[in-house]
Amino acid sequence: MSKRDYYDVLGVSKSSSKDELKKAYRKLAMKYHPDRNPDDQEAADKFKELSEAYEILSDDQKRQAYDNFGHQGVNSQYSSAQGAADAFSDIFGDIFSDIFGGSTRGRSRSSGADLAYNLSISLEEAVRGTEVSLQIPSKERCSGKFSTCSYCSGAGVVRMQQGFFSMQQTCPQCRGEGEMHDPNCNICHGQGYIKKDKTLSVKIPAGIDSGDRIRLSGEGEPGYGNNPNGDLFITVDIQEHKIFQRDGRHLYCEIPINYIDAVLGGDVEVPTLEGKVKLKIPSGTQSHKLMRLKGKGIRPINGASKGDILVRVQIETPINISSEQKKLLEQLKESFDKDKNSPKEKSWFENARDFMRGQ
Repeated sequence: MSKRDYYDVLGVSKSSSKDELKKAYRKLAMKYHPDRNPDDQEAADKFKELSEAYEILSDDQKRQAYDNFGHQGVNSQYSSAQGAADAFSDIFGDIFSDIFGGSTRGRSRSSGADLAYNLSISLEEAVRGTEVSLQIPSKERCSGKFSTCSYCSGAGVVRMQQGFFSMQQTCPQCRGEGEMHDPNCNICHGQGYIKKDKTLSVKIPAGIDSGDRIRLSGEGEPGYGNNPNGDLFITVDIQEHKIFQRDGRHLYCEIPINYIDAVLGGDVEVPTLEGKVKLKIPSGTQSHKLMRLKGKGIRPINGASKGDILVRVQIETPINISSEQKKLLEQLKESFDKDKNSPKEKSWFENARDFMRGQ
């Protein structure tokens, strides 16, 4: 059986605001809730359909996915019981948690919204650790004028009579606080918050990697009334480095060496994050050979042993040679014995010749 359009289920338009969605769901949920319709399977099915529609449309990301791709975009594999609980907690807590006259005054409510911040740092800062100063766009509670809530007369709760049911719910206007910021407040104009950037000093631990998150509790947006603030989540992004590429606790780099050093061997200087070190190049080194500087990599944030630097050798072919150098190279070429000096070259051409004969 195909699912109904979620907007039709709630009886709202596609342009409806979150408040309109909530009001529509609240009204229908009270009508079809199983506690008010015992042994009524049709009402139970209707309530389940309403809850599913509200869960999707009350979440900005899920709503966008649904608007773009329909039911296929919000397949059940992307939903969870916890997600549903979060979506409905404020509604069911207000309406049904203390049915038959119970009080919801003083219950735990949602904290303020969490904030996200992307922080770009250098590889050196990530390896050694650093301290950064961040300016975060945020809000703070207005300390201005309050007035008694006119909807509940300061009680924080309102009573509803539905037939035999007497229900008490948190006041939807003041959210149980009993008072509200005065709409004539010249600071926040009744909003309860004012926009204000805040500056934070954040310690970045040594060994942090791209994608790691730092959580700063209580540094998110303020909660309503006396509810706790949300948290600030900082996601780290490490900038591209001129020399090194990072893979966990290991670093990779390429170094060019000249033809003579590759043939005769020698020492070359390799940069590390702790200074230059010498790398021994064995005689007869081939291009793309991977060599290891043990313990010169990164100590990860979990305190494990340091990684390595892996160095890939690139042999640079000489250019702009003089006539004298060319003569010397010609003499060197004549002196080479392919069987002894270039066994791979000899083997490759022999295989190629055998292959061509078989065609």
